[in-house]
Amino acid sequence: MSKYLQSADTDWYKRRLTGVVFLVLTAFLVLIARLFYLQVIEGDELRRLSENNCIRLQNIEPSRGLIFDRNGKLLVDNRPSFDLNIILKDAKPVEHTIEMLSQYVDVPATELMSKISRNKGISFYTPVLLKQDIGRDALAAIEVHKYNLPGIVVSVKPRRHYIYKQNAAHLIGYLGEISSDELKSGKYSGYRAGDYIGKFGVEKTYEGLLRGKRGGRQVEVNAAGQVVRVLRTVEAFPGHNIYLSIDYLLQKKAEELLEGSAGAIIAMDPATGQILAMASSPAFDQNAFVDGMSHEQWDSLVSNPFRPMENKAINAEYPPASVYKIVTAIAALEEGIIDENTTFYCPGYYKCGNRVFRCWKKRGHDKVNVVKALAESCDVFFYQVGQKLGVDRLAWYARACGLGSTTGIDLNHEANGLIPTAAWKRARTGIRWQLGETLSVAIGQGYNLATPLQMMSLISEIANGGIRYKPLILKKVETAEGELVNENKSKVTGKLPAGQRTLEIVRQGLWDVVNKKKGTAWIAHVDDVDISGKTGTAQLVSRTGSNDDASIDKANKPDHLKSHAWFAAYAPSKAPQIAVVVIVEHGEHGSSAAAPLASELITTYLSIVGELN
Repeated sequence: MSKYLQSADTDWYKRRLTGVVFLVLTAFLVLIARLFYLQVIEGDELRRLSENNCIRLQNIEPSRGLIFDRNGKLLVDNRPSFDLNIILKDAKPVEHTIEMLSQYVDVPATELMSKISRNKGISFYTPVLLKQDIGRDALAAIEVHKYNLPGIVVSVKPRRHYIYKQNAAHLIGYLGEISSDELKSGKYSGYRAGDYIGKFGVEKTYEGLLRGKRGGRQVEVNAAGQVVRVLRTVEAFPGHNIYLSIDYLLQKKAEELLEGSAGAIIAMDPATGQILAMASSPAFDQNAFVDGMSHEQWDSLVSNPFRPMENKAINAEYPPASVYKIVTAIAALEEGIIDENTTFYCPGYYKCGNRVFRCWKKRGHDKVNVVKALAESCDVFFYQVGQKLGVDRLAWYARACGLGSTTGIDLNHEANGLIPTAAWKRARTGIRWQLGETLSVAIGQGYNLATPLQMMSLISEIANGGIRYKPLILKKVETAEGELVNENKSKVTGKLPAGQRTLEIVRQGLWDVVNKKKGTAWIAHVDDVDISGKTGTAQLVSRTGSNDDASIDKANKPDHLKSHAWFAAYAPSKAPQIAVVVIVEHGEHGSSAAAPLASELITTYLSIVGELN
């Protein structure tokens, strides 16, 4: 029995051993076959890959969306830019490669090496930007000598191009390289160091629409870092195209009218809120920010006393001057303090306590009602009306008319302006409000501050019957293929605190401003165009006490003390199609410096739309 068991065990172990040997031999055969395939059949190809080649990923930058005017005229596009990069892993020896490269790009080797030094710690496989937009001559030289320039790579990227120099610069804005703080903010997911983003204006506001989606390719490169073949490509998606509400021809005209002056011009469709033109002067060349700006160029911009980097249409705050009398008139009529028949006598001055407040017209305006007061801008009439209203009631109406807060336009850094109250002054200075300050506020002086866009909102409300629209700068959005993504609709944000009869009275006064010979803007009268408006002269020196503006020798008055010139208008008066606001810094008088510009812009627009022969 035991012998039988021993024989059975022996057979079992033999079978197990045979199985194990078979498995081991099979594994070795598979391994040998694989080694034969790799070393003999594919040996040459794999040796080439292992010794000389590697697989890398390259970015494909998306083409940024184009920007058009309301009629489809192209304002901003992209052009190809040849950017010079070095991949340190492939550029050996680096110093020798840079010495060779400097001869072809006309850049000192020391400057190129300094750019490499500033990127210490970067991966040896990550391209280091040496020079942007090298030009076709340099590109040709590099291509001819590329085998002597290991690690040197020229990438082609779409580069922003602003077609019309300085045109709508403050509205459109510009691009700039993303900062480390912006990358860390979390607002720019998917962006990388070296990317360009909108820094100002429309380019910044609509960055998400314009940007597009990055693509990439998987490539095989040789030992010199040169692409041997493309293995796989994921295409980039271009950004959306946007159509602005501005009209290029009207924008160009507005900028021509402001040439040589500091100030702003805005034109808007009062029935929709669409901005037709927005010019701020002086302006700047947006291409300088994309192409690269020297320290000297930047310093000249930021140190310029006329503030070319400021969009004066929305950022600058000025005393609203006599344009504010529209608010005072509305408040007085609505509160029942006056009606269209109420008159005050204007001898050229008004005594309040122990102070004398002068009218701009030394001889006075005689007997004045509200329509005549608006037409001839009688200060004395509004001094008395303002005194009866009080500063706090005036402030309530001013805010209800849209002053003292932003309009909500889709642009950054819009200013609030300032509507003073008695409580505001006490909180700010610790001093109680004075009656004389109310008189100044009633004619748009004193602490009052407003932006040109806020004045545009006010005059547009008068023009359209009392509706306040959000100012719109975007008309529509389309894909790169021309498919409609979004069409911007008008948005009502408020209503004038004025009844129909009050509006009729105010509108009559504004019509008389331009169309009656004693109106302050008779100079802007055009026979074929029915224009209504209001002039304003924002005094920088008070008309009271020792600072009496009349006592200053106007011929020798320094520029920084000269008044700002305002004009706010709309046309045609009965069915307005355009509203215009002009501010000319230190232009002295709204009637002579601002009103003619608005009149010319209005006639230009009506000619464009075919309403004027």
